[in-house]
Amino acid sequence: MKFSLREKMFQAWYWYVNKADKNAEVLFMNYGFHNPDEKVELAENNEVNRYSIQLYDHLASAVELQGKDIIEIGCGRGGGLWHIVNAYKPKSAKGVDLDRIAVRFCNEHYAHDNVSFAMGDAQNLEIDDLSADVIINVESSHRYPDMDAFLREVKRILKPGGYFLYTDFRFDHEMDEMKKQLAASGLVIEKERLINDEVVAALTLDDSRKRQLVRRLVPGFLRGVALNFAGVVGSQTFNQIETRKYVYYSYILKKEEKS
Repeated sequence: MKFSLREKMFQAWYWYVNKADKNAEVLFMNYGFHNPDEKVELAENNEVNRYSIQLYDHLASAVELQGKDIIEIGCGRGGGLWHIVNAYKPKSAKGVDLDRIAVRFCNEHYAHDNVSFAMGDAQNLEIDDLSADVIINVESSHRYPDMDAFLREVKRILKPGGYFLYTDFRFDHEMDEMKKQLAASGLVIEKERLINDEVVAALTLDDSRKRQLVRRLVPGFLRGVALNFAGVVGSQTFNQIETRKYVYYSYILKKEEKS
């Protein structure tokens, strides 16, 4: 598999976080979502991750998950899938990620009879055909060299009538291509929503916590890079989302009953 420079940078950063986070402080690595009209009720111990959780809830609340078989592709450190398991009570939940260290962390950190985590390539998954009612992919696909291959895997794995809950960003000049890929995927787009404003609101509200986390976990010479990956206010990443150089969408897609 060939990786772009951008993908190699993301891989290096995720590897570093997995090695540096000895106390399981980083359970989410997405940029978050905040809309006052869509605020999620959370237990006190989850408040620290409110904005990242709200991005998952933005997707998860769109379809029925209770009693369903769900898979998160690109599960990272597992916080999102674990929230969904506890809040929505699926029948089974499987997380898949390319990072071996992240998968090991998830299997050690989350204990539940119906939850599992495995290493896997999103573009070539060792998962049975027609085995998932719902597939979730949060802020992960911008790292995939072959988006079309990933979408073929999603369609293959989904049961007829199943849902693909998807959110991610692209450079503005990449959006037309991504929309064409989604349209050609064989899945029906039921909902499409531009969420840059909600992501910027989350980054702004979560700014202080992220800066403190970077100060604790990252040595001084790497803090500039870390703050940019975290999307703190004033960073290049934050500015690109705010100005919509990065365009951030969420989608609800469905596999037709007879496809």
